[in-house]
Amino acid sequence: MARMSDRPARWSQATVYPDMWTDPDDDPRNGEGVSPDGELPTLQDFLTDYRLTLRMKCEGLDAEQLARRPVPPSTMSLLGLVRHLAEVERDWLNWISDGEPKPKLYGKRDADFDGAVADQAVVEAAYADLAREQAATDAALAEHPDLGKRLGKDGIAVRELMVHRIEEYARHCGHADLLRECIDGRVGQ
Repeated sequence: MARMSDRPARWSQATVYPDMWTDPDDDPRNGEGVSPDGELPTLQDFLTDYRLTLRMKCEGLDAEQLARRPVPPSTMSLLGLVRHLAEVERDWLNWISDGEPKPKLYGKRDADFDGAVADQAVVEAAYADLAREQAATDAALAEHPDLGKRLGKDGIAVRELMVHRIEEYARHCGHADLLRECIDGRVGQ
């Protein structure tokens, strides 16, 4: 007798390699030509790809699915990750600023995850917050192409911040893989 399960069946949109998220020819992260020359363009390329990966993991889901917390007792959700990364981008900008730090976007600790509720307006605001905070941090760092330059009150090196940004997005893309698979069975790549 077959057992009923509330777990979604694993699936992928890829047809060439069924264990991939999408076929390589359709993957927007696969740029044309050779990889970038130089350390800074390479770091920027990795960051861009991880940012895009996070968006890919969220696409095609409604507000309820994005806000779903499929791994109790964790408060983590895909929408929470989007909000968290917006908050983190703001923190990074504060790290390299000499002025007064900007306030938290969502309030107290864990408010980025706690406030990730199934409301389309919250989803739209989260994506807008993320885009705005990414652009602000990117613009501030663009003024400092020397990876060895130290910025802010604590003197963080541009290189360290770039690597930390990549690490943060990469780690959360791993979380997004698991969260997405729990929601609808779509496997990561």
